Amino acid sequence: MISFPNAKINIGLNVVEKRLDGYHNLETIFYPVKLADALEFVEANNTALTISGIQVDGDPENNLIIKAYRLLRRDFQLPELHFHLHKVVPFGAGLGGGSSDAAFALKMLNKHFNLNLDDQTLEQYATGLGADCPFFIRNKPTFAYGIGDQFESIELDLSEYSIVIIKPDCSVSTVEAYRTITPQKPDFDLRRIASLPVEEWRRVIKNDFETSVFPQYPQIRELKHQLYDLGAVYAAMSGSGSAVFGIFRHLPTDLANSLPKGIFIYR
Repeated sequence: MISFPNAKINIGLNVVEKRLDGYHNLETIFYPVKLADALEFVEANNTALTISGIQVDGDPENNLIIKAYRLLRRDFQLPELHFHLHKVVPFGAGLGGGSSDAAFALKMLNKHFNLNLDDQTLEQYATGLGADCPFFIRNKPTFAYGIGDQFESIELDLSEYSIVIIKPDCSVSTVEAYRTITPQKPDFDLRRIASLPVEEWRRVIKNDFETSVFPQYPQIRELKHQLYDLGAVYAAMSGSGSAVFGIFRHLPTDLANSLPKGIFIYR
């Protein structure tokens, strides 16, 4: 069985307050995009994970795909499986690639082995794997809050626009991104995003992490400026970085030659 775990972008990201447990409460919009990995599995003598494409360091046993499998296997009789992941979505980019792989693994196992788990139950399993994993179960535009693990569906359709995603040759750790953040209440309620023309987002929708990341990684800030110079109606860093996206009503014909090497996804 094969599926294609897609990435997401964050449209707006407000760091609202620091919690007593040391985490931060956030507000953001998760929006699914077509940049995707490929994930498949077959029955095997021993459970294993192999990876091609972008190199992923670390013990495969600690990969979220295997953790998702073992989470379900505690409650259901699943056979030994060999998973193969072709990695396309970069990590350290704010695109949710690892979380998406885990969520899609849960959905694949549920469907293939007729576990009959509804979306709400799958989301409960996904919560144990990561804060934004549950988003990828339904995989629809969502207002996320809390530590990014509480969701409210929103109506947002960008199908008339093209989305360009660029991953520069650097990665930003979440700890690093939070280092100089000052939590504050936002002026604009992101739940109102659908009522505001995309051309006006630049005025009111911001990613708070840009204030801490851009001084350390000026190349990320420069990519955002370049996207605006090329005609993007809205551009921002996704999540805590380092990927940057631009939303275009019309793509310039020389776009690929106007930007440095990276990942370009048009939609």
